[in-house]
Amino acid sequence: MKLLITGSQGQLGKEIQKEAEKRGYQVYPFSHEELDITNISAVETAVQELEPDIIVNCAAYNQVDQAEKERETAWKVNVEGVENLALSSRRHGSFLVHYSTDYVFSGNQNHPYREEDLPSPLNYYGKTKWEGEKVLEKVLSPSQFLLLRVSWVFGNNPKVSFPLKLLQWSREKQTLRIVDDQISSPTYAYDAAYFTLELLEKDAQGLFHFANSGYCSRYQWAKFILEKLNWRGQLFPAKSSDFPTPAQRPLFSALDSRKVETVLKRKIPSWEEATDRFLLSLKEGKNE
Repeated sequence: MKLLITGSQGQLGKEIQKEAEKRGYQVYPFSHEELDITNISAVETAVQELEPDIIVNCAAYNQVDQAEKERETAWKVNVEGVENLALSSRRHGSFLVHYSTDYVFSGNQNHPYREEDLPSPLNYYGKTKWEGEKVLEKVLSPSQFLLLRVSWVFGNNPKVSFPLKLLQWSREKQTLRIVDDQISSPTYAYDAAYFTLELLEKDAQGLFHFANSGYCSRYQWAKFILEKLNWRGQLFPAKSSDFPTPAQRPLFSALDSRKVETVLKRKIPSWEEATDRFLLSLKEGKNE
């Protein structure tokens, strides 16, 4: 089974590569530099030459605040890039896996979002991800793709992984203020990769939500992590309004992943258990 990965140097791309190789797939990983998904001829050449059975798109423009200014770039990657992959997948008979985000939702409800809930993004990043979903569903039939919405993905990228950013802040400061009015479901990149492969091997198709089970605020997550590390500083809750950002974030965007559990007939690990495993991997030096 041949598997082509775009965005292979990201948190998720690296985990997909490791998990697929572990399962015996023939893996072709491409970084952003090696394969620009906004270049249709480059995408077409790669797919035509390699003839992958599955394409896993981990390439994305995910700088939420920057997207408000760099709208053209965000659109090119998150919408046009997805269309290029979908068109090439259709032309060559490859199955396409694509990832979207909890930020397609407004955050105005008080219970976890399910697949049938209507997106209504608050920021431009969320808008481009939703438009990417729509392009995917327009070009391909549900039997030709697996679309996974994930939330608050964390792994080994210090630029975007909240636990790693928190660890850095805790080394630099004795007092931290973390927002307690943004609530969602943390998603461990390792688990997202593992369950993606599990779904593929069950021939799952169409739209799914995937996140570690349960949900928490950024403050609760930070408290959980810092207590595990026996941090001696002081942690205080804050409000989103205390830290104005160019992009508005949904206040409640937890995802309901029961559809995945139903298909696989197994429970998804909780965000607490996943965070514990991640911290242990840091301690053991495995998170390289």
